[in-house]
Amino acid sequence: MPAINEAVLTAWDAAWDHGEVDALDLVMHPEYRRESAGSGSITGLAELKREILEVRAAFPDLRTTIDKLIVDGDDFAIFWSSTGTFTEALGEVPATGNRVQTRGSNQGTFRDGLIVTERVTWDQSELLADLGVPSLRSAFESDLSGLKVDDLSGAFDNDAFKGFNRQFITGVTVVTTTDADGTPRGLAANSYASVSIEPPLVLVCVQKTSSTHPALFRSSHLGINILSNQQRETVATFASRSPDKFAAVEWHAGPQGSPLIDGSSASIEAEIKERFQAKTHTVFIAKVTHAEVSDLVPMVYKSGRFFDGASLAEL
Repeated sequence: MPAINEAVLTAWDAAWDHGEVDALDLVMHPEYRRESAGSGSITGLAELKREILEVRAAFPDLRTTIDKLIVDGDDFAIFWSSTGTFTEALGEVPATGNRVQTRGSNQGTFRDGLIVTERVTWDQSELLADLGVPSLRSAFESDLSGLKVDDLSGAFDNDAFKGFNRQFITGVTVVTTTDADGTPRGLAANSYASVSIEPPLVLVCVQKTSSTHPALFRSSHLGINILSNQQRETVATFASRSPDKFAAVEWHAGPQGSPLIDGSSASIEAEIKERFQAKTHTVFIAKVTHAEVSDLVPMVYKSGRFFDGASLAEL
């Protein structure tokens, strides 16, 4: 089927490499359906066009090569590879500036000389995995592939949940990183936890609306500073929306450049390993690569108030 082969290759090039998605109308059957091998989701031509435009918007220099096209009667298989640079946001995921090389295959059938079904090994979650963001599958299947989005509404009493959280006593941390130009960024957070000692893993949870979130998402490393009982003003600074939170704060760079705040009870620098989407927040899992511990007493947080950790009474 040389004519069909040429038509498919031409439409593929027009859509994926030039954003001319309506070219697919010439090779797709009116009953076209596309199945993701990874998620099992079924979508149509409109969703495919939207996905192509979203990916091309995030990767303006995207280029795709058809490595092989095999046609056997009404069955076909396309093997392809793509390269591009992640320079614009993809859905809720900030651009990282990373260059990606990815590959996949489409298997399907023709009807009346048009593609009527495809089963694909690649979707946007696979693209993000190739970029080093392997934990976003559920978020992108829901938000970008037309599947049902989890219903987060309900009649649960939020005041009761807030009351529960007020009873939990934590330390106070400032999570830090740097922009691509080296500008330090940071925010106050009490959603820190140690995941394991061997390997030395930690997690922090950061709201997506935070001004620090994009820089943190793009970064390879982060700093976590446990504030001391002498740093009450530092908490206020990093809980604010000040455009330059580091202007009045003494700090030094960790081995990988993460800002570590002077006068903290303890500070670590860690390499970001995974980024989990939790709807309104991103959970960062990081491997500790550097630690500094002082004799300064940590600050304590409970019920919206700060306390001196030196005044704790042992049970």
